[in-house]
Amino acid sequence: MADIGPLLGRRRDSTPATRSGRLEQSAEPTDQQRRHRCLLVRLQVGRPSHDDSLAELALLAQSAGLEVVDRVEARRERPDPATFLGAGKVEEIGYLIRSNDVGLVIVDDELTPVQERNLEERWGCRVIDRTSLILDIFAQRARSHVGQLQVELAQLKRLSTRLVRGWTHLERQKGGIGLRGPGETQLETDRRLLAVRVKTLQERLREVRRTVQLQRRARQRAGLLNVSLVGYTNAGKSTLFNRLTHSQTFVADQLFATLDTLTRRIYLGPGVEATLSDTVGFVRRLPHTLVDAFRATLEETRSADLLVVVVDHADEEREAQIEAVQTVLAEVGADRVPQLRVYNKTDLRGHTGGLLQRDAYGTISTVWASALTGAGCEEIRLAFLERCQSRDNARILPLEGEEAHGT
Repeated sequence: MADIGPLLGRRRDSTPATRSGRLEQSAEPTDQQRRHRCLLVRLQVGRPSHDDSLAELALLAQSAGLEVVDRVEARRERPDPATFLGAGKVEEIGYLIRSNDVGLVIVDDELTPVQERNLEERWGCRVIDRTSLILDIFAQRARSHVGQLQVELAQLKRLSTRLVRGWTHLERQKGGIGLRGPGETQLETDRRLLAVRVKTLQERLREVRRTVQLQRRARQRAGLLNVSLVGYTNAGKSTLFNRLTHSQTFVADQLFATLDTLTRRIYLGPGVEATLSDTVGFVRRLPHTLVDAFRATLEETRSADLLVVVVDHADEEREAQIEAVQTVLAEVGADRVPQLRVYNKTDLRGHTGGLLQRDAYGTISTVWASALTGAGCEEIRLAFLERCQSRDNARILPLEGEEAHGT
């Protein structure tokens, strides 16, 4: 699919003038083009918020290969249970959909199946929410067998809660003889098939987790420092991974460019090596179904000796992104693992990078770097080396009381 890029906040050009001065009607978009033209909707509930959530949704849409033709924001005290938005805003968006040949509306929030169905009926186009968009991006990007299993599990878990949506026209709400229609039977059959498939996927992922645990124990027996790169999506983790390990993994300036965890050995000095893992990027309001399904991948962070939290230093939303990363780490039980914070992309702010900061115990806690230019990478390696040395020193310290007894 060609990346046509977003047209944020810009209406489609109307009829262009010909050389003769007459107006020539522009060609109507094909069905395929219309399906890729989307409109973004955000509802602020309660107090107005000044975060850049809608801009991030536009980047997510672009990552999925969609063309963003307009954005709409609204505010209500609470979402409407039937249509999520108020009647006036639904009518306004319907006009924008018709005038801009929009084939998809993406809502920057969680929609119920009823709200999705009602909005599709009123607007005459496909309607999805933020969670569905992220799941679709993950489905496009998963390359490894494990990644595909995890994405399918997340999709099926979400589908199981929304299955009634596709069979509403056949379902019978009341029981009794003569009232049990084919819709109810079909729903029961579909739910049963989904449950069987979910159970199969969960068993396969348990096997994957057991294999990963065996590999992890082998690395621990070898005495290698286990380091994991974590951070907000598009913070530059994969570029930093390539710079530190001299690898050629896929890198792109887009959200969720890579999903599969990669692990490589990194040379730190004579006789000193560590393993470095590049993990999936995080995002604000990451769907719980994805977090749960990707536990086989995210457990790599929980078992690490050190987490390198990569932050996009050039992003104005970096503090909110750091908070989102820490939230996910806490959710998977990795919030107690020691961390090294790396402020990446310093070159975009006119800084050379290569600076470091130590904490009260003399440990390197923060590095300012640029994975693109290589600035700061030696300081990151130094932080790894010092962690290895401190860990080795801790192993040879005498136990309490041993020295006094001469043992």
